[in-house]
Amino acid sequence: MHDPGDLSDEQLVEKVRDENHGLYRHIVERYEQKLRRYAMTFVHDTEVADDVLQNAFMKAYINLWGFNTKKKFSSWIYRIVHNEAINEIKKRKKELYLEDTPEAEMVESTEDGADVTTDGNRTKEMLEQSLERLPLMYREPLVLYYLEERSYQEIVDILHMPVGTVGTRIRRGLALLKKIVEDHHSPL
Repeated sequence: MHDPGDLSDEQLVEKVRDENHGLYRHIVERYEQKLRRYAMTFVHDTEVADDVLQNAFMKAYINLWGFNTKKKFSSWIYRIVHNEAINEIKKRKKELYLEDTPEAEMVESTEDGADVTTDGNRTKEMLEQSLERLPLMYREPLVLYYLEERSYQEIVDILHMPVGTVGTRIRRGLALLKKIVEDHHSPL
């Protein structure tokens, strides 16, 4: 038998379906960190992101026998995580809404002021905060393209939208992101 690390995702899926269900853990190991980061762009909470991942990996396993191995597994699993994250947002909408109140932002900014970070951490933090301010319709394709390094075709498959829409949302999202960053750093 081949080393599971040498197999493509699609080949590994076939092995899991045909021979050894235990090999599924290799799929989980390949995608866990990337998918957690992706889920965090939606839910902004590590525990909730872990719940999203657990549900997504369970659904992926249950539906593995229906997966078409002629397609990209990565697009398929990202789509499942995307759907699970959106479902969590809907379930927790009131809770997430309360976290976005001005009072919550005041607490966060007070905590941030007490924390001494390096310039690199501040830049990363600023970028994450700026991304959070983007509407979800622009944040999704930007995160997939720039942070998850997915191709336009993979983004099309994950978000179920035409390639032209993906390109437009990425361009508009970048323009909005630039404006958010400029407004955040403009002198009073």
